[in-house]
Amino acid sequence: MKLLAFIIVSVVLTSAALAQRDSSNTTKPASHTPMLTRTDIQSVSPALDRYTQVSLLGDLWKRPDLSPRDRSIATLAALIARNQTIEMPYYFNLAIDSGVKPSEISEIITHLAFYSGWPNVFSAVPVVKGVFDGRPN
Repeated sequence: MKLLAFIIVSVVLTSAALAQRDSSNTTKPASHTPMLTRTDIQSVSPALDRYTQVSLLGDLWKRPDLSPRDRSIATLAALIARNQTIEMPYYFNLAIDSGVKPSEISEIITHLAFYSGWPNVFSAVPVVKGVFDGRPN
């Protein structure tokens, strides 16, 4: 039990030190992973766009046994756990549009830190911040 407490405290202190270092950095951070547009996908692979629209967003997301909100939560968890940042802006916006509250997204990120690792959730944080900043309150 003492070892677990030590590990948690170490992680928290390391995270706080990294956050302090980052907040005092005067250089501008690198731009975030750009969001792919449908036009980008169509220009590279029209078939991939068609599969995405028909099979993924059409058939799979319209199945009746999970609501779009529940599918969004599962998808966000998978993207964060796999550090798949290129798709995150689209799916974070879709989650909010499907009824997932920003506070719930915050809790998902916190929860996943323990299951998928701090680096994966820290990669998601700037993406989510960009989504939150780009949406009306």
